[in-house]
Amino acid sequence: MSDAAAWTGVAVAGVAVGYTLVSRRLAGSPLTAPMVFVGFGILIGPVGLDLVSLGRDSTQLRTLVEAALTLVLFADATTVRPAELRTEGTLSGRLLSVGLLLTIGVGWLLAWPLLPGLSVWELALVAAILAPTDAALGKSAISDPRVPGLVRQTLNVESGLNDGMVLPFFVLILAGVPETSYAHEGTGGTFWRALLLSPALGLAVGGVGGRLLAWAGARGWVAADWRRLCPLAVAAAAYGLAVVTGGSGFIAAWVAGFAFAYALRGGEQATTEPAGTSEPAGTSEPAGTTEPAGTTEPARTTDLTEDLGDLLAMLSLLFFGAVLLGPALEHLSWRVVGYAVLSLTVVRMLPVAIALLGSGLKRPTVAYVGWFGPRGLASVVFGLLVAEEHVHEVELISEVVAVTVGLSVLFHGASAAWFAARYGRWYVRAAAVEELRESTATPVTPRRRRTDPFESVRN
Repeated sequence: MSDAAAWTGVAVAGVAVGYTLVSRRLAGSPLTAPMVFVGFGILIGPVGLDLVSLGRDSTQLRTLVEAALTLVLFADATTVRPAELRTEGTLSGRLLSVGLLLTIGVGWLLAWPLLPGLSVWELALVAAILAPTDAALGKSAISDPRVPGLVRQTLNVESGLNDGMVLPFFVLILAGVPETSYAHEGTGGTFWRALLLSPALGLAVGGVGGRLLAWAGARGWVAADWRRLCPLAVAAAAYGLAVVTGGSGFIAAWVAGFAFAYALRGGEQATTEPAGTSEPAGTSEPAGTTEPAGTTEPARTTDLTEDLGDLLAMLSLLFFGAVLLGPALEHLSWRVVGYAVLSLTVVRMLPVAIALLGSGLKRPTVAYVGWFGPRGLASVVFGLLVAEEHVHEVELISEVVAVTVGLSVLFHGASAAWFAARYGRWYVRAAAVEELRESTATPVTPRRRRTDPFESVRN
């Protein structure tokens, strides 16, 4: 290991440890974990200490962010429950269908006059990269108990699924850009490998993995620590099989998460255990013990996957600050900043308002949902993937992505706690005088998905 790589490792470890030590004090404050990691990333990048640069660390950086997004996609998919979609499905479905399509469309249209020099496909690529949202950048917006449960669940479901739903659009648009690796496959080849073969592989790997884990767990063959490692292996297998067959590893991992959770729950329900041989589901077990019957619930099984994905996501934001945002800040233009601001406001809020027409939600709620559409890990990964392709004006695209995500980290992070408190007070007053759609009961068990990799330290 070179001295530069060693110092980079020391700096990254120092940031992680330093934030851990003050994470509880910062909880609920305007200073969020993404802001801290991105800020220190700028400090260790080329505009600061120059410990990290895209030129000499591109391979390691791509491995890190791809691993992070793979685990986040897989873990998010496992936490989606049918009951949750039935309860909040109307609202989240509106955002994930009409809202998502309009977001890409409006983003493409506004990019046309502001980003001259880009082709039609490249403009669409910018819009697709910046379409997915990331709950980690506005944690208080979905965790504050003063916010109605229906609203929090809707935002949570949307942020958990829209990054995976954007993937097919991203892949198809990239296939339309000349000279990219996807363009060489052609639209037909890309559709076959990425949008048909990859989901099939994910479905097979996730389904078989979940069934086998449920079957072995019901017989007491599975140790508790190895049970938590299994989802990591399933996600990696789905991703790897899709990559070696020329497909999309991200799509395969996302579909594998759905299949894994469904098979695990189905296997658990189908298993009958002799009376007196099982322990309560909440019983704690020492490492290495066999798994009691009835404890194959995906929410517990994917604990390690979620924790590791969250940590890698924060580290990805740190390197994003170093190699993308820092250099972009040296070459700012009014066009790039203007599009970034519009992307976080008009491009997000207008489609949300249209998608929620007729939903019965009050204007403050629509504004709240519209504002909290932060851009994060998925946009960073898509942007880095484009940076490695032979895309015309790739530097401009990278700058737009970097500035948009950077402003999102700042604005959404700083406003989350204040906006949640203000909106919560409005809701209490409004609910006292009339019956609100926002007051719809949400009996669904909250998704465990955390937006802070150090939350377990505070608890």
